Amino acid sequence: MYKIRSAEFLAPNIKKFVIEAPKIAEKRKAGQFVIIRIKEGGERVPLTIADSDISEGTITIIAQGIGKTTKELNTFQAGDSIQDVVGPLGKPSHIENFGTAVSIGGGVGTAIAYPTAVALKQAGNHTISIIGGRSREFVILEDEMRKVCDEVYPTTDDGSYGYHGFVTQKLKELIDSGRKIDFVLAIGPIPMMKAIAETTRPYGIQTMVSLNPIMVDGTGMCGGCRATVDNKTVFVCVDGPEFDAHKVDFALLAQRNKSYLGDEKTALEKQTLEQKSREEEKKEHECNYDKMFFSKISS
Repeated sequence: MYKIRSAEFLAPNIKKFVIEAPKIAEKRKAGQFVIIRIKEGGERVPLTIADSDISEGTITIIAQGIGKTTKELNTFQAGDSIQDVVGPLGKPSHIENFGTAVSIGGGVGTAIAYPTAVALKQAGNHTISIIGGRSREFVILEDEMRKVCDEVYPTTDDGSYGYHGFVTQKLKELIDSGRKIDFVLAIGPIPMMKAIAETTRPYGIQTMVSLNPIMVDGTGMCGGCRATVDNKTVFVCVDGPEFDAHKVDFALLAQRNKSYLGDEKTALEKQTLEQKSREEEKKEHECNYDKMFFSKISS
């Protein structure tokens, strides 16, 4: 069991957990992830290690409550425990002094971009971060990014905070201004990563994307994370999760990412029905208890 040291919401349905896992904290590197099971017999969920503290023996993960398991995970509080945490897994980010490096995070993707931004800064790069969200409340880790980056540009789709527009538009604006950009790392929804790849392609800017959204099992055995990169089949969880954005077949990736939508929908519906049943049972129990209590008083 892995005890949760602290738990807090960063945005609606996006929660940060600091978990006691000293061996993982000691070995993890930027870009790697863990597999968690929140309870015995539960689903295996891959989550990127957003941060770690060797002296405290903790790792930080950030989960967005989208599916059945992540929604349940986000009900956990400090003091609760997670059944299993396995890692670090995956290949670390390739880090070197590129010159000017841009880390781009869309929504919860910022949690994955953050550790790589830290490593890029430590390697001597001039670091720029572009972090996006649908609105201001979905822009996360801005303060943390400002501590490790030379420049930070928050963007919102609705213009409620920072730059009004998409992260791709802000990147294009920086490139068109004449800024020399040597490296880009982009993490977020598949359409966003594809748009980043097409933005940097004409300029020949080295661009990497993290294909975490398609990972399922995390060990390569299930085959659910197959992707095509440079016309070759790869398994994202063991061969990545980071790949050259200009060589990824995003059309096939998007198609494969939809494979489990039906199963996830069924699981969520079942979870909702079970929760409703428990609430009704609890309500009925409370009503029966009240009847028994007041009947004794009246007699």
